[in-house]
Amino acid sequence: MAHALYLRGEYGRSLGMAENALIMKQGSYPISELFLHLSASMACMSLKDVDAAKAHFGAAWDIARPDGLLELIGEHHGLLQGLIEACLKTQYPDDFARIIEITYRFSYGWRRIHNPDSGEDVADDLTTTEFTMAMLACRGWTNAEIARHMGVSPGTVKNRLSGVYAKLGIGTRAELVAHMLR
Repeated sequence: MAHALYLRGEYGRSLGMAENALIMKQGSYPISELFLHLSASMACMSLKDVDAAKAHFGAAWDIARPDGLLELIGEHHGLLQGLIEACLKTQYPDDFARIIEITYRFSYGWRRIHNPDSGEDVADDLTTTEFTMAMLACRGWTNAEIARHMGVSPGTVKNRLSGVYAKLGIGTRAELVAHMLR
C-alpha cells in the first residue's frame, strides 16, 4: 500500500502508511520491515527530508546486511534517489559494489520488459550515478543539493548532468524531466 501511494506521488501518505505499519507490527518480520523502511526512505527523499530518509535507510540496512538481503535494495536503487551511494559507498564498498551489480541486472531485465510494452525507451545508457543525479534533478533538486547529498562537488554534478544530456540527446532540465518521467 505504501509503495502504491508512492507511485501515485502521494509521498506524505506513503510515509505515514509505512511508519504506521512499522509501529503497529506485532513480532519480527524482517522482509516486510525491510520493504517498509525502504518505502519510507523513498517517500522521505521525495519530500526532501534527507535525514529521515537516511534514518529509515539505516534501519533497512541493519535488517538487510546481516543476512545478505541486498536484492531488494538493488531493485529500488532509482527510487532511493542516491541513498545507496550516500550511505554505503565509502563505508561498505564491497556490499555497495554487489548492490550496484544487482541494480544493473534488475534494470536490464526491467528494460527488456518495459520498453517493448510501453513503446518507449528508458535511459539504457546511464550509469547508476548518472541516473540518480538525473532523477534528483527532475525532482527539482539543485546541483548544490545533489552534490551535498551524494558527497561530490557541484562541478561534478554539472559535468555528470552534461554527460546525461549528451547521452539522451537533450539540452535542458525541462527536456530531462520530459524524458525521465514519462
